[in-house]
Amino acid sequence: MKKQVEKEHYLFSKYMNKRRWCSVWHQLDEVLSLQPDKVLEVGPGSGMFKVVAEKFGLNVDTLDISEDLNPDIVASATEMPIADNSYDLVCSFQMLEHLPIEMSLAAFKEMARVSRNTLVISLPDAEPCWPYSIYIPRVGQKSFHIKNPFLKIKKHEFDGEHYWEINKKGYELNSIQKWLLDAAQGFELANTYRVPEIPYHRFFIYKRKC
Repeated sequence: MKKQVEKEHYLFSKYMNKRRWCSVWHQLDEVLSLQPDKVLEVGPGSGMFKVVAEKFGLNVDTLDISEDLNPDIVASATEMPIADNSYDLVCSFQMLEHLPIEMSLAAFKEMARVSRNTLVISLPDAEPCWPYSIYIPRVGQKSFHIKNPFLKIKKHEFDGEHYWEINKKGYELNSIQKWLLDAAQGFELANTYRVPEIPYHRFFIYKRKC
């Protein structure tokens, strides 16, 4: 696979809007809560996760095929030059959909191979919904989604970046979850949710079976 975008794609003014910042917060919250000693991020994009995570004491290596993003390891996600169980946690955020589904699953299998304990990923979920947030006295802010009944699931068309998205025709959530579990032998799905502020981003947390 060749890189799809140039480094300029990740310029702050073009890439890091407020909603994406919220997704980065969830990335950090999930990974920091697990207290891993050694983390591998596959497909670092703007590099924001590593920069902030290291400010909070995490040891993060990055892997990408694009040299101009300055990853710690220049390699394909489907053929990582890394020994089995080398990292406590392996993560990838909004990256796997940039590969055809067969390659995505091969990359996820590699992520599982080099992870000792946990996998944390996010993927685009195209199911139409309306995000809402309400403040309840003595309870706090609560967020929830309501499915949009007027929009139907569409067939995905390659847009130059995404080869597939969750809940497009042929890529329903149940199917994606099954394919990911089949690829990550020895892991089980601990949680999945859509980011309240940007429901297009769905997180998955996998933990190695005891």
